[in-house]
Parts: sequence; structure tokens; C-alpha cells
Amino acid sequence: MRRAVLAASLWAAVVMGSGNSAEALQYSLLSFEELEGWAEDDHSAALSTFLNTCGDLKAPVWAPLCKLAKSNPDARQFFEVFFRPVLIDDGDPMLFTGYFEPELDGSLVPTSRYRYPLYRLPPEAANGAFASRRAIEENGLLDGRGLEIAWVDDPVELFFLQIQGSGRINLTNGQTLRVGYGGKNGHDYRSIGQELVRRNIYSPHQVSAQVIKNWVRRNPVLGQELLWHNPSYVFFRKIRNVSASDGPRGAMNRSITTLRTIAVDPSITPLGAPVWIEKQGRRPMHRLMIAQDTGSAIKGAQRADIFYGTGDEAGTQAGTIRDPGRMVVLLPIPQAFELVPEGEG
Repeated sequence: MRRAVLAASLWAAVVMGSGNSAEALQYSLLSFEELEGWAEDDHSAALSTFLNTCGDLKAPVWAPLCKLAKSNPDARQFFEVFFRPVLIDDGDPMLFTGYFEPELDGSLVPTSRYRYPLYRLPPEAANGAFASRRAIEENGLLDGRGLEIAWVDDPVELFFLQIQGSGRINLTNGQTLRVGYGGKNGHDYRSIGQELVRRNIYSPHQVSAQVIKNWVRRNPVLGQELLWHNPSYVFFRKIRNVSASDGPRGAMNRSITTLRTIAVDPSITPLGAPVWIEKQGRRPMHRLMIAQDTGSAIKGAQRADIFYGTGDEAGTQAGTIRDPGRMVVLLPIPQAFELVPEGEG
């Protein structure tokens, strides 16, 4: 195993947030034999997901690999011949969380039931500097400007839709509207899960998305204040031309794949790269994923958010994930040896 250390500056746990303060990244070159469960994985499924975004990778080293990937190669052999596993470490422990595509009930017009709006990005917020969540919601800052995309019936689910960044709205006319991330107000994300722990309402191991939702609904006044604790506010855009059978659009503007896509910190892990994960916990997972998404609280070298799919069941699964383990990035051989020169160790 060869190692190199490189100075670097460093998308939350959806529920709890994450930290990163490392000043250096350490790169270790591994062999495929060191990836636990590698031989047992479905490499063809990973290759199919890789192909969804491969053509969008800009670095010249990827172009010949994408061409080869489209020629129906033996999937396992393709990854083993043209990539090398690189473990990137910033000193923080690995943290896996889960995310999903929520489904909400909504309407294209406001009613007594559907009265909580999803807004598109106001022009003056395009530079990322805008009012806080409290100012937007408490003061009706965007009322009457025609920025509403739809209205939903549950402000708590709307809050978590913003955390997830995309979702489906089941409309009263029988149609389904897909929405995706359209920008934010420029305020840093603050974890309401961490705030509940700070207030000694729950211990860290008790906190999950469902626990938070239930507490806010049982305590409407304090619950509203808790939601306003997070000043970050996400705006949406309509997503068109995506089949109902496909996943939501990720950060690469392509549909993501259930249990094959992860969100990563793109300043460290290249978007589009294959990533081997070894997730521990109650439901261990060893498989090849593709880094196709980001998240405002996913920061650090050993940090990943696993996409669990669409709807309530996916949400239940995703909401329980907060597990250790490790992730190893598969980089094209030239890139791997730039980071860890041969013979260095």
C-alpha cells in the first residue's frame, strides 16, 4: 500500500450534520483484493449506472474509458484493468447516511388544505445572498410575486423536501410534478437534529428524521421555532422529461440510481467516479457505487449519502442510516498514480 500526503482545503447527515476540519488529505493506493466483498458484487449494475453520467465527465482521461464502457465489456474486468482503488483520508471517521426522493401531496393552486408554497429562485437570490428561512416564512417575503411552483399540505414534509433537494408532488388533478434543486438563499445549513440534542430533548442515537417530524408535530410552536433554527432555504425548479421509472436528477443533471448512487464532497471525490463502499451497521453494504450527487452537508473525504429510492419506504430506510465503514474511490490509472506515485510508500 503506497501513501502520499497532500495539503488541501476541505454536501449531512441529513439529520445530524457533519464536521470537517482536516488540513491535509492522505492518499493510499489499494489493491482490489483489499476491497471486502469486491468479487461478489454486481459489477454490471455499477457499470450501467456509471454510463448514465460518464459522457458528462470533462477531464480528458475519462473520454477513452467512457468509449470502452459503452462497448459492453466484462464489467468487473473493465474496472480492474483501467482503475486503481484510492483511499482518501482527511482524519475524520467515515460516516454513511441515506437520502431519498420524497413524495408529497399538493396542488397547483392554493386551497385551505394546500397552503405551503414551493418557490422558484427569486432573481435577487441568484448570487446566493438572500433572506433567512424565518424572514421568508414568518414575514411572507415572497408572497404575491408569482414564484410559487405548487402548494403542499404539510410544512414539516416541505422542510424535509428542502433537505433532500428533490421530490415528487402528487397533484389533486391526478398528475405528478417532479421538482429539483433550483438554488438556495446563501445561509449555512444548521442541523435541527443537533439542536434537539443540544437542548437535551434527545440523545444522539435517538435522533432520526421521523423522530424530528413527530416532535415538531407534537410541539407546533416550539417545532416552528426549531425549523427556523436552520436559516438555509432551498428553492426549486420543475423537472421535465424524466420518466416516472427513472430516479430524480442529481448534481450532474442526470437521473440517479437506487442503491448505486451516492452523494459526495465534490471538492475531494470527483463527480462521476466509481466509489467502493464498505458500510457497517445493522445492514452492512459492500458494493460499487457511482458519485453522482452532492449535498450541502456532505463534507469530507470519508463522507457519503446513499440514495435509497423514492417514497415512504425508501425514506424509512434512509432515515435510519448513520453508519461507519470506509469508502474507496476508483480513479483512472493516470490520476491514481498522480496522487500516489509508483514506488512511494
